[in-house]
Amino acid sequence: MKKYFIAVFFLTVSLVNAQIFDPVNFVNEVHPIGEDSYEILITANIENGWHLYSQNVEEGGPIPTTFSFDSAAGIALIGDVEEPKGQVVDDPVFEMRIKFFEGRAVFKQRIKLTDLSIQTLNFSVEYMVCNDTQCLPPETKNYTVSLTEKPELVREETKLAAEGDFIEISDSEENTEALKNNQDLWTIFILSFLGGFAALLTPCVFPMIPMTVSFFTKQSKNRASGIKNALLYGIFIIVIYVVLGSVVTAVFGADALNALSTNVVFNLVFFGLLVFFAFSFLGAFEIMLPNSWANKIDSQADRGGLLGIFFMALALAIVSFSCTGPIVGTLLVEAASKGGIAPIVGMLGFSSAIALPFALFAAFPGWLNSLPKSGGWLNTVKVVLGFLELALAFKFLSNADLVLQLHLLERETFLAIWIAVFGGLALYLFGKITLPHDSPLPHISVGRLSLGLLILAFVVYLIPGLWGAPLQWISGFPPPMQYSESPYGVGNTKGSSGSSIEIPTNAELGPLDLITFKDYSAGMAYAKKQHKPVILDFTGYACVNCRKMEERVWPDPKIVQILKNDLVLISLYVDDKKDLPEREQYVSETTGKKIKTIGNKWSDFQIKHYKANAQPYYVLIDNNGEKLNAPTAYDPDIDSYLSWLKEGIKNYKN
Repeated sequence: MKKYFIAVFFLTVSLVNAQIFDPVNFVNEVHPIGEDSYEILITANIENGWHLYSQNVEEGGPIPTTFSFDSAAGIALIGDVEEPKGQVVDDPVFEMRIKFFEGRAVFKQRIKLTDLSIQTLNFSVEYMVCNDTQCLPPETKNYTVSLTEKPELVREETKLAAEGDFIEISDSEENTEALKNNQDLWTIFILSFLGGFAALLTPCVFPMIPMTVSFFTKQSKNRASGIKNALLYGIFIIVIYVVLGSVVTAVFGADALNALSTNVVFNLVFFGLLVFFAFSFLGAFEIMLPNSWANKIDSQADRGGLLGIFFMALALAIVSFSCTGPIVGTLLVEAASKGGIAPIVGMLGFSSAIALPFALFAAFPGWLNSLPKSGGWLNTVKVVLGFLELALAFKFLSNADLVLQLHLLERETFLAIWIAVFGGLALYLFGKITLPHDSPLPHISVGRLSLGLLILAFVVYLIPGLWGAPLQWISGFPPPMQYSESPYGVGNTKGSSGSSIEIPTNAELGPLDLITFKDYSAGMAYAKKQHKPVILDFTGYACVNCRKMEERVWPDPKIVQILKNDLVLISLYVDDKKDLPEREQYVSETTGKKIKTIGNKWSDFQIKHYKANAQPYYVLIDNNGEKLNAPTAYDPDIDSYLSWLKEGIKNYKN
């Protein structure tokens, strides 16, 4: 119920970041091209969302893909390894033009045998892969292929072990990263579908349903023709909005969109946009596209045929823009900040909800009689959406404040604003507040009363947050507990003069009163002094999933005890905008860009040492900096995260 509750109220949730896996599977194939010559085909099957780099990458960029063939006597290479065309983009992480491959890439190498008795060829592949949020460490894989007269397919199951034996790797092994990416896209689709359903219940769209369906059923020669035309109408609605999502992805770039989520300007601009949308829904003004657009499109709709139906769908999108525009804008803002094809998936979900009723009611026109009549309740839907947009807007403003560490919108202030916004919404639903376009309200319907009570319950739930309640239902939305005027709640003086916690030099109290270092060198020095291992916490002030880990996973008694007693916590904020002293500024060896801020420094540190740039990202190391186990990322499974911690500590003790 919690997930559905949050979805209805906020229209969006933050998505999980990646974990570390191997998303590339190499398949090798040998083809004789003569009595003593062969062509080796090396096919890289790349998981959706990941890309493999070219063999030719400029210095300062990612690790190129490199093939090393056994130089034993009797085998001669004919030319260099040929690679496919691939894609060339301006990479936002490495800030250079880079060629990479997605999906499937086939590399070719020709060889000639000078000793016909040789029957096998050994070679290795060194490569690095990245997705929109992180890069995996470089990896080298060794292979052997059989050089027989009959073409033979040699899969990754024949990968050579260091001792020379073969290791079997199951093709059916589940790739968790790919599953999580799919879950993310499904989440976006479902929430966008809910947004489309909300838009459907606005006064700009809802009255169009019976009008449009009646038009198709009356103008068509028969019922089948009417259903077909209504289906085409719905399909064209979907096409129009999906094209809009595609344009957003193309303009900003799939790889660059994710980097906007912690950008101060991005967050401030979209705070302003959402406030603008909210005021429009509340009745201050209407967002209208030029009337000339609607007139021209409407005139084209009279043509008939497929073209006429398309222009009818386009006319709906334009005429209803005053109601759908703010919702579409909000969904695109959220989806764009996630990167990849999220804007396209979001618009697919939104438009599907809009298009579905037209197809269903055309197929079953009798259902039209069951539709509620248009009336003041449609404006109520708009107003409710306006309040929700206003509440969501302050999340973007909070992101900017957190990144800049201005402390202008601390936790108490944020919660007070949300209490006021949702309290105002409850009063509106109870009829105690009226707005310009409201109809007279002689009585309150059961549905309106129920929604009002639900909102009021949510307001009551928020209030204890001012006194330090964790508010896990909305974890990640408000600023973290320590980013507040009173970290222990209003009126609670714990942690000041009465605190018994000794804070080491260069440390501070972090989440859950954990002693936290924000500088790597200071934290490592303390770890050596205490003879403890270290957990590196690559995080961000505006990172929603980081807050979820700190507020939902870390508070578990077993986990918090380990973090307090067995580890030294070093939290490195990659979006810290404070300038480094000029003498400490430098040019990154990894990306080639100037490192000017503290956040730049820790982001570069993460990319250089761990080939990743996603947050949260956790690394367990000993006090000499050596990794104790594989790093992990966002993991809401408490048992899984606990096992990961115990594994690293066990390796440290051994």
